[in-house]
Amino acid sequence: MDTPQIKALDSSTMPPVTEADLHAYADQQLTHARRIQVEQYLAEHPQEHARVQDWQQQNARLREMLAPVLDEPLPLGLPLRPAAARFPWRSLAAGVVIAVVSAGSAWSIRGAVDAETTRLALARHAQVVAASNGALSGFAQRAAIAHVVYSPDVRRPVEIGADQEQALVTWLTKRMGTEVRPPQLAGLGYELMGGRLLPGGNGPVAQFMYGTPAGQRLTLYVTREVPSQGDAQFKFGQDGPVNVFYWVEDHLGYAISAGADKAELMRVSQEVYRQLKHG
Repeated sequence: MDTPQIKALDSSTMPPVTEADLHAYADQQLTHARRIQVEQYLAEHPQEHARVQDWQQQNARLREMLAPVLDEPLPLGLPLRPAAARFPWRSLAAGVVIAVVSAGSAWSIRGAVDAETTRLALARHAQVVAASNGALSGFAQRAAIAHVVYSPDVRRPVEIGADQEQALVTWLTKRMGTEVRPPQLAGLGYELMGGRLLPGGNGPVAQFMYGTPAGQRLTLYVTREVPSQGDAQFKFGQDGPVNVFYWVEDHLGYAISAGADKAELMRVSQEVYRQLKHG
């Protein structure tokens, strides 16, 4: 009987491997077929392979660190539900663990999330905390953390999609107590994906997410928790793998976060600032 031959994948027909695919591979979230494609891509791109290995090592260290907490039994009195159901208490548990890991970061994962979403969020947050060089603080650092947590999410990166932009604007404006509207960045290659409401230190925060056809993601963080003496001077900082441009204007703080370089973030920041100034 002839031995079956395994055919090599034709890279010319393989869908482009995006940043989201690399994160999903590190978190073991890909289908079998896509995993093989990504492995072929990594074999041909040693630098990307090294990045993915770093993420996998960080995830392993995070699991070791959080194992005592994640294995604790449920508190007495909590109602039990089927394993497939979503448990509202998981968001609270995630918030407690994140608060410990981030040494006081004033945010937590909100809403009812399942165990896998919580694990991914914690892993991404740990990457920022572990690699942070301390260059950011205040709302700029919180913006970087939020970017790392939510931008790799494949299933639900935003709460309200761009197809419901007006509903998103109305909701965020009402919760923030001031008009909050996403700038249009299609001219720069970034399409609005949608947005979400996040908890800040003392009130709600808005996050808008944008994406490119190549799968890169950029977030705009808007908050009222800013220094009273802030001005519109652009500032740049880094927190782990995230670069951030941020400024204060009319008692609102704005932070643009992405893995892009300083020049690209400056280009986007200038366009966002221009649109904000022109209403």
